Amino acid sequence: MESERETLQVWKERVEQELDRVVAFWVEHSHDQEHGGFFTCLGHDGKVFDDLKYVWLQARQVWMYCHLYRHFQRFHQSQLLDSAKAGGEFLLRCARVAPPGKKCAFVLTRDGRPSKVQRTIFSECFYTMAMNELWRVTGDVRYQNEAVGMMDEIVHWVREDPSGLGQPQLSGAPAAEPMAVPMMLLHLVQQLSEDDAELAGKYGELEDWCAHRILQHVQGGQVVLENVSVDGKELPGCLGRHQNPGHALEAGWFLLRYASRKEDPKLRAHIIDKFLLLPFHSGWDEEHGGLFYFKDADGLCPTQLEWDMKLWWPHCEAMVAFLMGYRDSGDPALLRLFDQVAEYTFRQFRDSERGEWFGYLNREGKVALTIKGGPFKGCFHVPRCLAMCEEMLSSLLSRVATDPDPSCSPSSVPARGGAK
Repeated sequence: MESERETLQVWKERVEQELDRVVAFWVEHSHDQEHGGFFTCLGHDGKVFDDLKYVWLQARQVWMYCHLYRHFQRFHQSQLLDSAKAGGEFLLRCARVAPPGKKCAFVLTRDGRPSKVQRTIFSECFYTMAMNELWRVTGDVRYQNEAVGMMDEIVHWVREDPSGLGQPQLSGAPAAEPMAVPMMLLHLVQQLSEDDAELAGKYGELEDWCAHRILQHVQGGQVVLENVSVDGKELPGCLGRHQNPGHALEAGWFLLRYASRKEDPKLRAHIIDKFLLLPFHSGWDEEHGGLFYFKDADGLCPTQLEWDMKLWWPHCEAMVAFLMGYRDSGDPALLRLFDQVAEYTFRQFRDSERGEWFGYLNREGKVALTIKGGPFKGCFHVPRCLAMCEEMLSSLLSRVATDPDPSCSPSSVPARGGAK
C-alpha cells in the first residue's frame, strides 16, 4: 500500500508540473490575436509553419481552455478565458458552412474562409463540445443553443438520415460501423449531461444505445475491432481485422464513466478486461516499448504504412484509462500499468527543452516528426490527459489520507469533464 501511495504522489507532482509547461507552450505560440482562434501547425520551437485552421482543433482548444479555467484554480485566468471566447466567436462566425448553417468546415483559412469539408461528424462533435463548455464558463446562452442545436443535427445524421453528411450510398461499400461514431456520441452525451438533469433525461436512451454499440465491437471475447457490421458482426478483409489499441483504450474510459453512472460493477469489470487489458496486451510492443498504432486481429501485416509508429494520443488515452480503472476498481495491477505507460510516454514524447510533446515516433521510439502541432495534433490530448490524471491523482491521494486501505474503496463517482 505504501508503494502505491508513493507512486501516486510522484506522478501527481510530475503531471502537475508538465501540465503547466504544456499549457504555457500553447499560450505563448498559438494565439491568433488578429483573427481569433489558434495556430496549430507549430514546429518544435513553436514557430508557425502553416496558418490553416482545422475546425476540430480550434474547437478542442476552446474546450481545453474552458475546462482548465473551470476546474483548476491556477488556470482561472482572464487570458485563457478571453482566448477561449475569441476562439468560440471565430467558430461561430466561420465554422458552419455546408449546407448553409449546418455542417462545419474541416479546414478554414486564417481569416475564416472555408477550404475543405469532410463527410463525417467529427468537426461538428468538437464544435458541440466547445460551445457547451463555453456556456458553462460564461453563462452566454448563445453557446448552449449552438451546442444543443448541433447535437440534434449529429444525432439525426447518425440515427435517421446520413444524407446531410454528403456520403453517397455505394452498392459495393460494406455496411460497417466504425467504433468512433458511437464513442463520439457517448462522449457528447456525457459532456452535455454534466450537472444537467434535463439533458441527461433527453439523451438517456441515446447514451444506452451508444454504450451497446461500442460493446459489440468486442468479438469472440478476445479482440476489440475498430469496425464491425451494423448488427455487430465481424467484417471480411483488412477492414474487419483492423485494430486500433489506443482507440479501444479511449473507449474504455468512456465506458468506465458510463458504468460508474449506472453503478454497475459487473459492467465495470467487463470493460476493464475487454477495453483496457485486451488492447494493451495486444498493442504493447514488447521489444521497444510503447503502443503500436494499428494491429491486425489475425496477426497479419497491417496495410497502413504507419502501423508500427508510436503516436502521442494512444499513450495519453492509455494513461487516463488505467488510472481511471485503478480509481474505480482499486486493482493495483492497473496502477502498475499506468506507471508503465506513463514512464514510457514521459521519457519518449516529452520535450524537456522547448516544452510540449512530440507526436510521432518510429517503432524504436525516436522522433520521426519534429512538429509539435499540425492538422491532427493540437492543444487537446496531451493537456486533457494531464488534467484528468492530475484530478484523479489528487482524488486518490485524498482517499489515501482518510482511508487506510483505499484499494478497498473504489470510487463510484464518474470523472468530471473530459472529451474525445
